[in-house]
Amino acid sequence: MAVSTRIISLLKAKTTLHELNAVMARRTAITTRSGAVLPEPKREPLGFFKVAIGVVVGVMIGATLSKNIANFLEENDLFVPSDDDDDD
Repeated sequence: MAVSTRIISLLKAKTTLHELNAVMARRTAITTRSGAVLPEPKREPLGFFKVAIGVVVGVMIGATLSKNIANFLEENDLFVPSDDDDDD
């Protein structure tokens, strides 16, 4: 919160871009308040594999759901593709 108020006050004071970049350069995600660099975050074991499995499962569920909805629409004559749509 203090950093954002500092940035706003610098903008109102018509500071130079260099001064504004000096304030913005401090990233709290990688440094502590004193400026020390934080340790490297731990890697998730099999992270890419987990993401790939999640995507594949999501696509399979979506495909099955859309197939079932298309069959329902066709069985109840709500949407039946006509032969005229197949003109090549």
